[in-house]
Order: sequence, then structure tokens, then C-alpha cells
Amino acid sequence: MPVASIPVASILLTPFQPWKAHQISNSSDDLVAQLQFEGRLPPNSVWLRHVPVSFDLAPVQVIEKMRYHRPKVVVCCGMAEKRPYLSLEQQASWQQQTLTTDLDLSRLLEGTLLSKISYDAGQYVCNRLYYAVLEATQQYNCLQNWATQVIFVHVPVLSSANQRLVMDDFSKILMRLA
Repeated sequence: MPVASIPVASILLTPFQPWKAHQISNSSDDLVAQLQFEGRLPPNSVWLRHVPVSFDLAPVQVIEKMRYHRPKVVVCCGMAEKRPYLSLEQQASWQQQTLTTDLDLSRLLEGTLLSKISYDAGQYVCNRLYYAVLEATQQYNCLQNWATQVIFVHVPVLSSANQRLVMDDFSKILMRLA
């Protein structure tokens, strides 16, 4: 009997669900949805929709999918209501420990117009998820000879004024990661 192959992904995208009553959607999920609709996601991308906004459930769901698909890159995505640009997070902190991505964020931002590097992933579930996925990736890369990299991207609220620029920047970043 043949052994089933692991469904390998180039990129695992993990946007959150809305978390406040006034939000009808989460801009990170809206962004990925629009890129999917336009056929602008890299080949073999896996989209884990509506990750729960939960300190406990979000890491469990994302790490489970990561272990299953063994993607080249995990792109965790969250909404940043007060930021006017796409933010690539350099680091995450948890319980007085800080982990950083191994990705060259400056290279990823080349040619983008509305994106910046951030050194503050916040104090909420985004930061916790990023830290947990960075930590799990370090363990799997070392123990199981994986080569997965991780980044967290905060997406601003999308508007008619910024949507095309944010989409173009995010698409460029994803293509470089793939």
C-alpha cells in the first residue's frame, strides 16, 4: 500500500477572525481573500482562515497546520487598526523572552510603498501567536530537520485609498518568500 505524501505548502497564511463587535471582518483575512480572488497568492499556498483570537487556541491551530503542511514559510497575519501601513514584525516577546525572525525584512520590503519593519508586535494575541510559532519552528527545524521560516505581518484597516498599495506590497512580499 503506498504511503500518503505530506501536502507540502510553499506558504501557510494565517489571518485572524474579527475580534471586536464593531468589526464586520478582519483586514488581514480580507487582504488574503482578495489576493486569492485575483490569483495573486504563490502556488501551493495554504490559507488557514479565521484563526481564533485566543491566546491558547490560535497557537494550537496554527502549529498543527504547520506540522501537517511543513511550509517553507509561515506568514501569520493580524489587523492593526491604528497603523496606516503594512508592518513586518521583527520580533515577538513572551514572559521576558524575545524571539526574532531569521528573514531579512529589509530585502522583503524592497520596492514596497506602504510597508515598514516594526519591532513591536503588541501585547495581545498577535504577539503571543508569533512567539509560539517562532518557538515551535526553532524546535522543529532543529529536531526534525525542517527549514521553515516565520514572519508576522500586521495589516492596516483597508480603505479605498490604501487597499491597492497594501495588496501590491503584500503580494511582492509573498512572492519573495515563495
